[in-house]
Amino acid sequence: MERQIRAAHDDAGLVVYQAFQPETVYEAVRLQAFGKGFGLDRMTWIKPSFGWMLYRSGYASKSRQQRIARVTITHDGFRTMLAEAVPSSYEPDLFASRSDWDVALRNGQGRYQWDPDRDLTLRPLERRALQLGIQGDLIRRYAREWIVRIEDVTELAHQVRDAASAGRPLPDVPVERVYSLPDELARRLLVSV
Repeated sequence: MERQIRAAHDDAGLVVYQAFQPETVYEAVRLQAFGKGFGLDRMTWIKPSFGWMLYRSGYASKSRQQRIARVTITHDGFRTMLAEAVPSSYEPDLFASRSDWDVALRNGQGRYQWDPDRDLTLRPLERRALQLGIQGDLIRRYAREWIVRIEDVTELAHQVRDAASAGRPLPDVPVERVYSLPDELARRLLVSV
C-alpha cells in the first residue's frame, strides 16, 4: 500500500488532528495553546489525516475523544518531529538489528507508524496514513513553539457523520495533498517513491 503523508497545508503550516476530552479542546482553543488536560509528561499522537482521526475517535464519540482539535503547526516543527521519529515496529531496512531498533525506540522522543487510511465515511483506502507520537522535548516544543492555530472541528466531524449516514453530500473539509519531504527524510519514514 502507498505510504505518503497527506495533509492540509499551505505556506503558514501543516494541519494535524488530535482528539481529547472536551475541556482540553475548549482550553486549547481559548488559549491558542495547549493547557489544562494536555499532558506534557506522556506521549501524544498526532494525525494529518482527518479521515483517520474520524475513524479513531468514532466521529468524536469515544471516551476521552469527544472533541477534535485541528492544529496548524509550522513546517519546521513538523519536519523536526519527523526527523526525530523512530518506527513503532522493527524495520530491517532502517536498522541493522532488532536490538539497534529497540535502543533507538527507547531513547527516541518520537515514533511513527503507518496505519490503514480511511475516507470521511470511514471506508478503508488503498493507502496508509501517518500517525506520529511525540514525547519529551518534542512534545514541549510542539505545545509551546510550533503551534500556529488551534480550532475545534468537532461540529464538522458530526456534520460529516450525519451526512455519511444519511447518504447526503458531505460538507467541505480541507483538501489533503501529498506533503513533500527531502529524500533522506522520506527514506527514513519509508515513504513510497
